[in-house]
Amino acid sequence: MNLDRNKASIVDAIDAGLLAGAVTLVWHAGEVRQVNELGYRDVDAQLPMQRDTIFRIASMTKPVTVAAAMSLVEEGRLSLTDRVATWLPELADMRVLAEPRGALDRTVPAQRHITIEDLMTHRSGLAYMFSVLGPLSDAYRKLPTRQDQDRWLTELSALPLVHQPGERLTYSHATDVLGIALSRIEGKPLSEVLAERIFEPLGMTDTGFSVGSEGRRRAATMYQLDKDGTLRHDVMGPAPIVDPPFCTGGAGLFSTVDDYLRFARMLLNGGTLDGTRVLSEDSAMSMRTDRLTAEQKRQDFLGAPFWIGRGFGLNLSVVTDPAKSRQLFGPGGLGTFSWPGAYGTWWQADPSADVILIYLIQNLPSMSVDVAAAIAGNTSLAKLQTAQPKFVRSTYQALEL
Repeated sequence: MNLDRNKASIVDAIDAGLLAGAVTLVWHAGEVRQVNELGYRDVDAQLPMQRDTIFRIASMTKPVTVAAAMSLVEEGRLSLTDRVATWLPELADMRVLAEPRGALDRTVPAQRHITIEDLMTHRSGLAYMFSVLGPLSDAYRKLPTRQDQDRWLTELSALPLVHQPGERLTYSHATDVLGIALSRIEGKPLSEVLAERIFEPLGMTDTGFSVGSEGRRRAATMYQLDKDGTLRHDVMGPAPIVDPPFCTGGAGLFSTVDDYLRFARMLLNGGTLDGTRVLSEDSAMSMRTDRLTAEQKRQDFLGAPFWIGRGFGLNLSVVTDPAKSRQLFGPGGLGTFSWPGAYGTWWQADPSADVILIYLIQNLPSMSVDVAAAIAGNTSLAKLQTAQPKFVRSTYQALEL
């Protein structure tokens, strides 16, 4: 078994100046088989990528927030069918756009309340600025997350939904809203909810909404590719030392390759890790079970045919037809589950092969043109775009899967 070939495509992207660096991990049959530390976490300072480098994991935050919510479901304090407005009265009387790209004042009443499951599956009718078009996109663009969560929710709730709750999947701020619900139910910041329910039980010591002064020295710098293919340095500023006013449950976490491995192993193992039960087996399997209707799968996801051979559980994509999924997304057996982040961070857990792969980079996409590619863990240029899929394919070949 020669895993070394799986880094060739990543090294090519680094050598071509398209990527500062990457950390990847291969876990198989109970043990870590490989960790690649490639390139630099900060090019200017010549600081190398290391196994304990801290990354902004963007939407890889979402399954973590959902897992914390599922632990509350198990305690009977929350149900997937509950109305969100029970805790978030701001969302009690929502309006829906008469036309998806139409004027914000042309609306009809919501036919039913938004539920917790709607939030977990992005079927609430909420959106992101890049997942809708027209005036609603502009309104979302003006919604600042650098304010407290209550004020943010008030501003969000003043916007109409893009479609009726439950009707279809539109990628959205729904997990941020779910995080606010968890914070209100528990009466504490989301950072504390996630720490108590997920990070501390799993021993995820480097995961949170800030990195502390010691962690800042290990944090990877964010880069962005210019239109001419030049890597722009530090487009985001340093990682925060203290938690922000609004800890966003949809995108705000920092983590390391080993910390996220612990989370993925817990889900793969039916809710337990090293003898500690974090979720019931039912909860873990519920997250990993496709919930989309056939009609909903016919609709593109961020302009791409994302649901070919796969479905969507509770903020996890799930492989339902490995042969069809492989053609678009590469190898992964039946039930393989995953959810990537917009800065190029990606992972998947494959129960059929007992494999977890993690791929961490820090490239800020253009959230207009590149968003479909970004959500697949890539950005626009071909050498960078193919680095992660080639890493996955060569890893499966080396493992003879």
